[in-house]
Amino acid sequence: MSTPTSASSVTTSRGGALAAPEGLQTPQGRTTIADGVVQKIAGLAAREVAGVHALGGGTARALGSLRERIPGASQSTGQGVAVEVGETQAAIDLDMVTEYGVSIADVARAVRRNVIDTVEGMTGLQVTEVNVSVNDIHLPTDDAQDAPEPARVQ
Repeated sequence: MSTPTSASSVTTSRGGALAAPEGLQTPQGRTTIADGVVQKIAGLAAREVAGVHALGGGTARALGSLRERIPGASQSTGQGVAVEVGETQAAIDLDMVTEYGVSIADVARAVRRNVIDTVEGMTGLQVTEVNVSVNDIHLPTDDAQDAPEPARVQ
């Protein structure tokens, strides 16, 4: 006895047709995944790539550094990540800062691949696009400026 398969297909941004992800819609019910879940997964996956210093624009990073100084506050894993999640697809936009000296094109390619693999593997959603926007470069001298000044008295 064979089971009927869905004839629906999804068109990718590359023009190819792929079958809708299995497991999200079954005869027993439907699974929905919140935007915030995909946002966190994508943020963590992007940070795993060597050459990525931080995610987010200047204002978001400044607010994030203030948040880090508050005891008990956690870092926002979705900072610098915007997502659109449908029933079977997701599109992701990333704002990031790269390390000085790395190939931005290579880092963007690695981030895109890791985000797609991780989001699709964890959620079953098809990632149609990952747009990467590099808005700053982290210089080694930036760390020295961020270090707290030593106490004047002991």
